[in-house]
Amino acid sequence: MTTRTVLVINSGSSSIKYQLVDPGSGQSLASGLVERIGEETGTIIHRHAGEKTQLDEPVPDHGYGLSEVLRLFDEKGPALAEANIVAVGHRVVQGGRYFSGPALVDEDVITKISELVPLGPLHNPAHLKGIEVGLELLSDVPHVAVFDTAFFQDLPEEAARYALKREVADKYSIRRYGAHGTSHQFVSGEVARMLGRDDLKQIVLHLGNGASASAVVAGRAVDTSMGLTPLEGLVMGGRTGDIDPAAVFHLGRVAGMSVDEIDYLFNRESGMKGLAGDNDMREVWKRIDAGEQDARDAMDIYLHRLVKYVGAYTAVMGGLDALTFTAGIGENDARLRAELVARLSFTGMRLDEEKNAARSGDGRIVSTPDSAIAVLVYPTNEELAIARQAMTLI
Repeated sequence: MTTRTVLVINSGSSSIKYQLVDPGSGQSLASGLVERIGEETGTIIHRHAGEKTQLDEPVPDHGYGLSEVLRLFDEKGPALAEANIVAVGHRVVQGGRYFSGPALVDEDVITKISELVPLGPLHNPAHLKGIEVGLELLSDVPHVAVFDTAFFQDLPEEAARYALKREVADKYSIRRYGAHGTSHQFVSGEVARMLGRDDLKQIVLHLGNGASASAVVAGRAVDTSMGLTPLEGLVMGGRTGDIDPAAVFHLGRVAGMSVDEIDYLFNRESGMKGLAGDNDMREVWKRIDAGEQDARDAMDIYLHRLVKYVGAYTAVMGGLDALTFTAGIGENDARLRAELVARLSFTGMRLDEEKNAARSGDGRIVSTPDSAIAVLVYPTNEELAIARQAMTLI
């Protein structure tokens, strides 16, 4: 049987991440990154068959960057002409109320993604660039947009709607959209298969520089921590997470800060960076071990927020069968997992210290056999998820 592949593109404002995926086997055939687009010197990295090729050169725009990527495929492999690409999958963060699943890219889809720019001002314009360039350079295959918000599009109204005046909320499309939905959907689905149950009440903690939690019952999301934007919810690398909205009014009136300044403060200079001076958890732990109280306080604030969400979502679902850690911090920070589970021990949750400490790239159970709730670590794979969703439309 001939292998069919999907080229997955995640276009950022000054970067392009890409991966050539075999959705059937889950294998990554090649991957890479274009960084610092529009700056004096950019970097292009292409990985294939254990070899890494790096180019350091000016990358004036996304079109040039992607054309160089296609050249590297031809020169370093695998040749795209022989890779049997059947689709190009594009990650799009904000799909609003329009998209509850993947969509074949056409003029109408592009128009809707453009309309949603005010809800995703940092992400959607960059995704549109990636789609535009992709359609131009790879015009002979269908392009599919896969939306971070789609998994949460049909949240129950009680979870999705804020207690804001209804007319205002509806006019300006203010509701809970969530983010990281592709990851939450993929991981929760894999955990259900791994545990052999389709009726699971589970919480997925996607913990990276951006962080979010989801509550999933029998495969359907019933709540998630990110809201109108990715600012709401957990403490993150540079984001505050939950904060009294009146802090905005207070900083405007008392500190004379502009809306843009407050936006930057809340999204870029807060979270672990603002509390501990570093958004890299490895460095935060080093500071804790060196006796820095600010770092210890920051970690306690981070864990306290997680405990609150796990407790709240357990109550919302009427129980909890599985708690899963994923993404960079969730998958790699055994110490954080241990501290969180210790704080949740009142639930009967028990961690197997040896399994938790073991390094592995595989999905695994790290709780003890007598744990009342299964605790898992499951690596997310958003590229594979995007590729598989794209295939459903081909």
